[in-house]
Amino acid sequence: MATKKIDIKGVPVRTMMIDGQDYICITDIAKIGKRGEPRFAIQNYLNRKNTIEYFGLWEQMNHNENFNVVGFHNIRNEIGSNNYTISFKDWIGDTNAIGVKSFAGRYGGTYVHIDIGLHFTAWFDVEFNLYFIKEFQRLKTDEIKRLGEPFDVSRLMSKGTFPLLSEGIKESIPKREKGTKKEGIYFASEVDMINVILFGTTAKQWKKENPKRKSGENMRDYATTTELLILSALQALNERLLKWDCDREQRFNLLTEAANDWKEILNNKKSIQELTKRIIKQKKLKGGK
Repeated sequence: MATKKIDIKGVPVRTMMIDGQDYICITDIAKIGKRGEPRFAIQNYLNRKNTIEYFGLWEQMNHNENFNVVGFHNIRNEIGSNNYTISFKDWIGDTNAIGVKSFAGRYGGTYVHIDIGLHFTAWFDVEFNLYFIKEFQRLKTDEIKRLGEPFDVSRLMSKGTFPLLSEGIKESIPKREKGTKKEGIYFASEVDMINVILFGTTAKQWKKENPKRKSGENMRDYATTTELLILSALQALNERLLKWDCDREQRFNLLTEAANDWKEILNNKKSIQELTKRIIKQKKLKGGK
């Protein structure tokens, strides 16, 4: 378990990379609390309805295809009751969550994805949260200067509009399916509709055909710059079509037409070609694909 430490206002906080993503140790952060053991502060944070709702939305927004939506709803319905508490071990076990990692032993602790870490620090200590944001930004700026340009900019383009699509899908889920296993299936099928339009396959099919992929990777990690730009636009467009109550066939046809038009336009743009070259260069510098 390789970790690094960053200093936040005199507090050493461990970080690690998991599947190419930044995770931070909130056990270290909780040690600055004015009373009680760190585990009590972390337990109080987890056993809040807003926290559980945030965790559930994060898992769905980050394409956790194994996320147990039924388990999530069961926890969300119970959280806040006087006779109900949950641990991070329970959360991970009941929902197959990937945003939280718990390690035992002397050097263990609770690690969370950076998105969740920022949520925790904002709840735990506002001043520390601001210092944490500034220090993390400084570290990422140094990394960018060292590499010349972050190659994951191509992935960020599509991640930026996914929350819009996620909200649109949530609002369109039939009432009879909310809170059931069918909710997760409905959500996945909507995301897969765009995968089929743009990549010609579903997420499940792609994984089956690419058994040598790295853990946590999906087809979007292998997409071209043009494909990711179109993906970003399709997600935003589909959110509007969902709100306009277009049926699935209408949306599929409109999104397909838009994707084909945009692909023809963007493939001939010199700026896109240059961006593609720079991203490929950074991947090679960092030992990527």
